[in-house]
Amino acid sequence: MHNAFRFWPVFMRNLLVWRKLAIPSLVANIAEPLMWLVAFGYGMGALVGEVSLDGQKVPYILFLASGSICMSAMNAATFEALYSAFSRMHVQKTWDGILNAPMRLDDVLLAEMLWAAFKSVFTITAILGVMMGLGITHSWKLLAAWPILLCVGITFSCLALIFNALAKGYDFFTYYFTLFLTPMMFLSGVFFPRDQLPGLVRDISAWLPLTQAIALVRPLFLDQWPTQPVLHLAVLAVYAGGAWVIALRLTRKRFKS
Repeated sequence: MHNAFRFWPVFMRNLLVWRKLAIPSLVANIAEPLMWLVAFGYGMGALVGEVSLDGQKVPYILFLASGSICMSAMNAATFEALYSAFSRMHVQKTWDGILNAPMRLDDVLLAEMLWAAFKSVFTITAILGVMMGLGITHSWKLLAAWPILLCVGITFSCLALIFNALAKGYDFFTYYFTLFLTPMMFLSGVFFPRDQLPGLVRDISAWLPLTQAIALVRPLFLDQWPTQPVLHLAVLAVYAGGAWVIALRLTRKRFKS
């Protein structure tokens, strides 16, 4: 196999294992975001009604759905690149077995990153199907959401792999969720417009990766095209590229020790 595609057998191995538990896995991944959507979208949405977004009135459930789909892509990629990848790397020693074959550690890590990103796409596809079934949105522009959300999955899987390389046990991941992911969920405009935030916090939150994702996807739900898509994609690319380099170096260091 060509060197550029040496990651492919590892990717396919993860896919074949996942197929045995595909339905329970999808149910687990879509249950939480759908509960958020029902509880806040229909419950709080009945009280809020509409929110003001860039001078236009948007139904709250549509506002929430467009943010929660990005949050779901983030969470699905993160959980796979943390808990599942850590299990294969440290607990099950699957990576050690793979490395006995003519396979580089870089190829294994690349396969894990791409698998986490593609698994997030499987998850958001199921969630989007439910949203369309509920009649929340029917815009054909949502076709452009799939490649964008794949980029979102890649970005957050790269970030998660940094902590995967540093972790000594599953408890370590609590720091990542508590100190980074959870605050970002509330600062990136998933549940309420960011212009409600204090000035400094709003300026900082503007550069968070989840904010970039929502800025690209939310207009598609509103049957519009995003403004400044190149800028938002470039910021996501910087996060992904920087995180990938750090994750690769830390993982190499871990295996050398």
